[in-house]
Amino acid sequence: MFERVCTTDDVWEGELMPFDVAGRRIILVNLDQRLHAFDATCPHQEQSLCDGSLEGYVLTCPAHQWQFDVRTGQGVNPTGCRLKSYALKVEALDVFVDVQQAVDEAA
Repeated sequence: MFERVCTTDDVWEGELMPFDVAGRRIILVNLDQRLHAFDATCPHQEQSLCDGSLEGYVLTCPAHQWQFDVRTGQGVNPTGCRLKSYALKVEALDVFVDVQQAVDEAA
């Protein structure tokens, strides 16, 4: 079920922002004028990505420096891992995310 999270004006280009949706912590990333929704937990030891650094397309976990391509969620360093991503839609200026619907960005 899609839930309204914010407006497109709330997440600027090149920015990552944390939000709580249906009891889950997610991060929204805006790159190339496209929004992506990911679980805010790094798959390595379940560390929070909310304070991670975003440089270009690479999100770096602040705890152990694992890196992910935010266009796909795929692990950059190390490879072979990925972030859990969620279905997202934009209607007018409103951003909606469905945390019950995981998405395979690589498909």
